[in-house]
Amino acid sequence: MKKMLLALCSLACIGLAPVAGAADAAKAPTPQQERMKNCNKEAGEKGLKGDERKGFMKTCLSGKTADAPAANAECQSKAAEKKLAGAAKASFIKKCEADSQAAK
Repeated sequence: MKKMLLALCSLACIGLAPVAGAADAAKAPTPQQERMKNCNKEAGEKGLKGDERKGFMKTCLSGKTADAPAANAECQSKAAEKKLAGAAKASFIKKCEADSQAAK
């Protein structure tokens, strides 16, 4: 009985080996994961924190142009100078970014 159980377990392990290899291939990062990794790295290199980082990540992950993060950072700093918060800040930043895109 023990030999038969051991033989079944061995066959089961041999049969599952290809499935384990397929799982490794399935763990390859998706394009979105790659983009997240690259944007996160770039935000770290720029030393962005808080709302500036959040705005940069949103723009970077959306795949917008390279000029957009600069405009976003500029709008974020303008909002900070005006000491805006909450909905007023969000509205100001949205309008500021739209204005900077329209100017181009």
